Amino acid sequence: MDFKIAVLPGDGIGPEISAQGVNVMTAVCEKFGHKVSYDYALCGAHAIDQVGDPFPEETFRICQQADAVLFSAVGDPKFDNDPTAKVRPEQGLLAMRKKLGLFANIRPVQTFKCLLHKSPLRAELVEGADFLCIRELTGGMYFGEKYQDDDKAYDTNLYTRPEIERILKVAFEYARKRRRHLTVVDKANVLASSRLWRKVAQEIAQLYPDVITDYMFVDNAAMRMIQEPTFFDVMVTENTFGDILTDEGSCISGSMGLLPSASTGESTPVFEPIHGSWPQAAGLNIANPLAQILSVAMLFEHFDCQEEAGLIRRAVDASLDACVRTPEIQVEGGARYGTKEVGAWITDYIRKA
Repeated sequence: MDFKIAVLPGDGIGPEISAQGVNVMTAVCEKFGHKVSYDYALCGAHAIDQVGDPFPEETFRICQQADAVLFSAVGDPKFDNDPTAKVRPEQGLLAMRKKLGLFANIRPVQTFKCLLHKSPLRAELVEGADFLCIRELTGGMYFGEKYQDDDKAYDTNLYTRPEIERILKVAFEYARKRRRHLTVVDKANVLASSRLWRKVAQEIAQLYPDVITDYMFVDNAAMRMIQEPTFFDVMVTENTFGDILTDEGSCISGSMGLLPSASTGESTPVFEPIHGSWPQAAGLNIANPLAQILSVAMLFEHFDCQEEAGLIRRAVDASLDACVRTPEIQVEGGARYGTKEVGAWITDYIRKA
């Protein structure tokens, strides 16, 4: 199989972890006889500095022509600390999602047995936690009508039936492949948009009688994720709620540097770590590359290359068991490994497997 990959390293630690993801993908393709080529493109603050646009048309073209996008992170403090800035790195991320029609964000939350002690929750609560958060990605307040002046501001949480139907169908199909349990998260007791979500979900649930469907208000879901994360199998929700819940879920594993995600929809799928650009760590060789590497595993799974994805996951597990870890998850007194060293160890494992 031939793969044409658009690589968007972005900002901060993005280029460092991106390099490790590319190295792993190259090693896997060599081992399994796939051809792979890479086209690099600008995105985020780096793109603003270079061409004044966080998602330039050339980057869009490269993404459109690729089989998949390997994306890393965007963001820079000089924009975060300037509320008057008209152009921001995150606008590039939103533009990419909208232009590529990436309406479904799939974010797995899982724990690693050797890292249970790193979770802020008690080990007996998080052991065995393994669920998917499916977030609608191109609707809601992030894309609705906006207004701001010195005295008033609003963001419109607009959803249409087709937008809700398509993301719910994605969620039901994932539930069918897993433990056949779907939780629809909304705020139907307060928000009209959520009442439409629940109405449509109840209708579509009838098409999936083999899936147990329950409904939960977002505040209750946030609490349940902390009290009993093993309750969930697949969770689906709208854009803003999903943004918050998926970040909450990422803490269960003990480090945001461990979890990947995929964004799929009408055009080229995007695979990326869940974390941000962490600009303070840029160039220090301390960023955890595992989320980026595991996003490559999700990429292979998307193309039904299960053996390739399985090898990456085994390599990551082996690195953790061997205590080849970046500082934030290393055992006390363990050897020091940086971004490059962890990536190189995993790449070597793959080549020798």
